[in-house]
Amino acid sequence: MGPSDILPYFFKANSKLNKNDITISTIITSDRFPHLSRLATHYKGPISAAIHITDNESKEEIMSSLYDVFNTNPDMREYVDVHLIVDKYNRQFNMWRNVAKLYTRTSYLMMLDIDFYICTNFRDYILYNPILMDMLERGNTALVIPAFEYISQSDGDDYTRFPTNKDQLLQEVADGRLDMFHRDWQRGHGSTNYTKWYSADEVYKVDEYNYSYEPYVIFKKETSPWCDERFIGYGANKAACLYEIYVSGIEYYVVPDDFLIHQSHAYPEERRKKEREFNKKVYSHFREELCLRYIRQYMADGTWNTSIANNLKTECQKIPGLKAIVNNL
Repeated sequence: MGPSDILPYFFKANSKLNKNDITISTIITSDRFPHLSRLATHYKGPISAAIHITDNESKEEIMSSLYDVFNTNPDMREYVDVHLIVDKYNRQFNMWRNVAKLYTRTSYLMMLDIDFYICTNFRDYILYNPILMDMLERGNTALVIPAFEYISQSDGDDYTRFPTNKDQLLQEVADGRLDMFHRDWQRGHGSTNYTKWYSADEVYKVDEYNYSYEPYVIFKKETSPWCDERFIGYGANKAACLYEIYVSGIEYYVVPDDFLIHQSHAYPEERRKKEREFNKKVYSHFREELCLRYIRQYMADGTWNTSIANNLKTECQKIPGLKAIVNNL
């Protein structure tokens, strides 16, 4: 695409960090500054925000708005690390995600889209659960926080009316007001198995993964893969991140009582449709290339016959032409 001017820690949070905390790693455009401010006040924990600034005549106005947010909300200065990405290229989402992750200052992070509201205190549930912390520390687990959205877009406008516990959420699901995020695209979040989650009282493993699955996950920063930056625009970019995490040997586990809800906004569907069509082709090539790369890596480092390669073997043999390679190794 071209060079980007990256300014890490343009604002650096004042709060003292616990290395074992969970940082919200997120990407921001200027129209989402209010969402970031809201997140800082609500989460009251470490946030690493990669903010894209388009390098044109609007830059000074956007920077002024950013300063206004920091000057009017003390929680922004207390909890948020801001890393600026200044260039002329929009929607390089995976590059932005990598910047937010790179400058995360804790051992664990949650890769979260800023449009989602954190309805429950998953942070304390995980940090004070030694079993879950051990799973994260070993680096082979990513914890899924289920995502929901309102059927009527207007119901998702006011986050102050969102349910704050599972019983309240289940009632809204029963009333037909809430459902899984993007219910019309089951492959995106269906592997979470919402039917199972509704009655779950303990963490459970995702056992029907598919390559379009793109949950919101908490995982260990060190040794986890980076997002592939060839994806530009909407479609497949986040799924590609999650696919490589899975193929690298990390398993997905769903927490039983915590959830997120999407804060409604309009979608530029025509633009997204064209970008999705292009990225669908890119994703197909990416998956094949990734499988070959990891097969070679696992053979070279002697882990092909260990459990770390199980996800790769299952997924990569679904790709035409690779099944024979996987089965013959």
